[in-house]
Amino acid sequence: MRTVFKTSYDADINLFRHGQQAAWYLGLLVLSIVLPFLLGTFWLGEITNVLIWAIAGMGLMILVGHTGQASLGHSAFLAVGCYANVLLQDPVGLPFILSFPLAGLIAGLAGALIAMPMSRLHGIYLGIGTLALAILTDDLIVIAEPLTNGVVGLIPPTISIFGVEIDRYATPDRFYWLVLVVTVLVVLVYRNLLRTPLGRSFSAVRDSEVSAGAMGVNVARTKAVSFGISTAITGLAGALMGHFAGIFNNETFNLIISIQLLLMIVIGGLGSIHGAFFGAVVVALLPQAIAISRDMVGNLFGGGTVAIPGLESAIFGALLILFILFEPMGIYGRWVKIRTYFELFPFYRRDMFRRQKSYLKTERMR
Repeated sequence: MRTVFKTSYDADINLFRHGQQAAWYLGLLVLSIVLPFLLGTFWLGEITNVLIWAIAGMGLMILVGHTGQASLGHSAFLAVGCYANVLLQDPVGLPFILSFPLAGLIAGLAGALIAMPMSRLHGIYLGIGTLALAILTDDLIVIAEPLTNGVVGLIPPTISIFGVEIDRYATPDRFYWLVLVVTVLVVLVYRNLLRTPLGRSFSAVRDSEVSAGAMGVNVARTKAVSFGISTAITGLAGALMGHFAGIFNNETFNLIISIQLLLMIVIGGLGSIHGAFFGAVVVALLPQAIAISRDMVGNLFGGGTVAIPGLESAIFGALLILFILFEPMGIYGRWVKIRTYFELFPFYRRDMFRRQKSYLKTERMR
C-alpha cells in the first residue's frame, strides 16, 4: 500500500491519487477489452448486463449519493430512454448514433422538468413523490398504446454504426464493446463533473442545504441540474437495456427496478463511482448465483430443482438490512477501511470510521 502526501490543492481534484492507481485502472481497461476472447457467450452477456446496471447506478448515484436527494422513480427514466431510443430509430428513421444520445437528452429534460416541483420536497416526501412517478409511468405506457404498443411491447432494431451491425444475440462481443465504450465515457464525464464547481455544489447541498444557500449556491437550480444529469445517464442505460432485453413493455421497467437501483448503490457504497460497479455486480449476478446454487443443491441431494417464490427478493432484502446494520458505507466502504488499515498500520484506530450524524444543527431550521 502507498501513503499519499498532498502537497497542493490540485491533489484533491486529480483524476488519480497517484501513478500506481492510474496503472491499475489502465490494466483493468485492457482486461475489459480482451474479455470477449476469454469468456463464453453466456458470461459475456452477464458482464454486459453488469455494465448496463453500472451505468444506471452511476446515474442514480449523482442524485442520491452526491446531491442527497432520495429517488424511487428512476425506472421511469429508464423507460423514457428506452422508448425514445427505439421510436427515434424505427418510425423517425434516425441512426443509433443519433437516437442514442438524443434518448439520454430526452430523459434528462424530462428529469429536469420533474425536478422543478419535486425540488420543494425533502426526505421521505421526495421518495414518495418519485415513487408515484414510477407507478404513473407504468400506466402511461399502457395508455399510450398507439405509440408504445402497450403490453405487447416493442422490439428494438439491430444497431448499425457506420455499416457495422451490432446485435445482442448475433454479435454479443460487439454489443459488449459498445456498452464498454459508453461505460468508460460515462465514468469520465462523472469523474470530471465531480471536479467542477457544479460537482462541489452537489456535495454542499447534500451536506446542508442551509449552509449551501448561505455560501451562494442556488439550491433549487442545483437540485434540478442534478436531477437532469442523473436522469440523462439513466436514460442511456435504459436505451442499452432495451437492446439487451430484445423486447420490452411496461412490465420491463416496473417499480421493482427502481427499488433494485436504490438497493444497488446502497450496497455498493453511496457517494462513490466504485459503489455503482460493486452494487451492479451484486444486482446483476446474484440471480445467477442463486440459480446455480439451487441446481447444485438439487444435484447434491438427488432431487429436482425446486423454485422458491420470492427467494431472490428475500435475499436482496436481507443483504440490504445486513449492510445498513453492519456496514452502512457499503462494499466500497469496507474496502476503504481495509486499505486504510494497511496504509496506517500500526497506527490505525477502530474509531476512525465511527458513524457521524447525517445532519448539521442548521438542518433543524427547516
